[in-house]
Formats: sequence, C-alpha cells, structure tokens
Amino acid sequence: MPQPLLLSGLLLLLCVSLLCGVGLGAAGIGAADMFRFLWAGATGGTVHASDAAAYTIVWEIRLPRVVLAAVVGAGLSAVGVAVQAMVRNALADPFVLGISSGAAVGANAVILLGAFAGLGVWALSASAFVSALAAMVLVYAVARSPHGLTPLRLILTGTALAYGFEAVTTVMVFGAARGEAARSAMMWLLGSLGGATWAQVPLAAVTVVAGWVWLRRRAESLNALAMGDETSAALGVQPARLRRELFLVTAGVTGTVVAVSGVIGFVGLMVPHLVRMLVGADHRRVLAVAPPAGAVLLVWADVLSRLILAPAELPVGVITAVVGVPAFLLLMRRGGYAFGGR
Repeated sequence: MPQPLLLSGLLLLLCVSLLCGVGLGAAGIGAADMFRFLWAGATGGTVHASDAAAYTIVWEIRLPRVVLAAVVGAGLSAVGVAVQAMVRNALADPFVLGISSGAAVGANAVILLGAFAGLGVWALSASAFVSALAAMVLVYAVARSPHGLTPLRLILTGTALAYGFEAVTTVMVFGAARGEAARSAMMWLLGSLGGATWAQVPLAAVTVVAGWVWLRRRAESLNALAMGDETSAALGVQPARLRRELFLVTAGVTGTVVAVSGVIGFVGLMVPHLVRMLVGADHRRVLAVAPPAGAVLLVWADVLSRLILAPAELPVGVITAVVGVPAFLLLMRRGGYAFGGR
C-alpha cells in the first residue's frame, strides 16, 4: 500500500477513534451532546447547570484520557522501532532496557507506602519518572564499556536489572497492608489511563513529539545501524555514539509515558513489526506510520478496557495482549515476514 494513502487513512481513523473514545463509556452521552460539550470546552462556552455532570465526563475525564492514550500509543510505537534497531533484536520493545521496571518501583512506593504524598496528584507520575531516570542512569553505567554501548550488553543489563526491579516491586505488593492498595498497584503494573488529566498531557505530548522528530532525523542512520556496526561505520555512521544517543532518547520517552500510563506492554513490540509488513523496513517510512498506528491501537484498547466490565475497568495492557497477540500471529502466518525486511 502506498505510504501517503496509508498515512492519510491512519490519521483519519485516529480522528474517528478519538471521537468514539470520547463518546463511548459506561455513562451514556448522545453524539449531539458530546459535540456540544466539546465545542463549549474548546471555545470557553457555558453549559446549563443540569448538564454539568455530563460535561465534566466528556471534557475533564474522557477527552484527556483518549488524547493521552493516543500520545502514549504513538510514543511506545516510535520508541519500539528505535529500540529494535538499536539492539538489532526482533524481540526488543521499549521495556527491554529495564526503564519501566525501575519506574514501577517509584510508582508502587507512592501507591503502597504513601511516599511523596506532599506532591498531591503529581506524586505518582513524579515518583515513577524520577525512578525511571534513576534506572536509566544505572543501566547506562553498568552496560557502558570501553567500546560504548553494545547491543548484547544493553539487552543483558536491562533484562537483569529489570528482574531486580520487579523483585523489589513484588516484595512491596506482597507486603502491602491494604488489599485495595495492592490492587491499585497491580492495575498500574498492567497499564491504566484511568487517572489521566489535562495536566499530564502537555509534558507527555511534547516529549513524544520531540523524541519522534529526533528519530525521524536519524532515520537514515537507523537504517545503517540495523545492518550492523561494521556496515554502519562504513557508511559514515558512528554506531557507538548513535547507540548512546538512542539510549538517552528512548529511555527519556519511555520513562515519561510510563509515568503517566503505567506499564502497557505489547504496543512497542507489535506495532513496529506490523508496520514493517505494510511499508517495508526503511525507517523513514516505518517512523512515519508507526506512531499513528500505535495511537489508534491504544485508543481502542482503552475504550475496550472501559466497556468490557463496565462500570469496572480492565488494565489496558490486558486488552493489548488479548487483541494484539492473535492479530500479530495471524499476520505472521499470512506473509513471509522476517525482521529487517518484508
């Protein structure tokens, strides 16, 4: 399929998905009322007092949630493309570096132990982000060698430290005095956008866009890096320096999105491969198509997480796995796909 046509279709589908995400939910709100509330919120208009509750649901709860779902889905997909090129591993995803597991330690310190309570509504995101940065520094310090960051050292270090962070998180969950706190911790560990607010959107959006722009500018270098260090060096790319820069950018984006959404798995692994099946292995095309594809996927995963057991919610990560795994395996069976090519 031609890339412009595919990209246009995805952007149109994303717009429709965002509107559906705002309109669908346990509280039934008609399409006319939804558009009226969206217009009032966008223009600073007023609504009747009897509509205050419905307006709050649309403008303050559902809209920031679906926007954040799109931002997180786009970020995880773009980072997944970069990480797979960085470590030259088809099984790599944004969480292979151990950053998300580090963020989980900080998030659970807030949920289970009440740490950083003085930060109020920012406590969870701030603690998760700070601990993600600490994990990034630790992974970098351990994985770095005189030859720079090699793919094998990155994967082994990230995987080993992830197990360590997960062990700490497990001890915290099992030691929780309150069952509800443990449930909230598990919900976060499997990904949840239930706490999304407008305050979280700008930082996440700016970080994801900045990371994506940087990756797009390095698309040709990613093509060279994916072919091996010797080949990339022959093409004028410094693999050690590029890998170091990729590590910092991908870790920063991953830490930011995990801080606002929890650990949503499978998006960063599946979407890059699905996009390569459609547009080929050229990172210029993959990085153009993967973010909107990931955004659409996560918006609908979040909608399903709200509807399946309404008014209760399922973790978003459960939906991405349940829906994504069969779809991914079906596509793998249909085409002669191999990592790095069609």
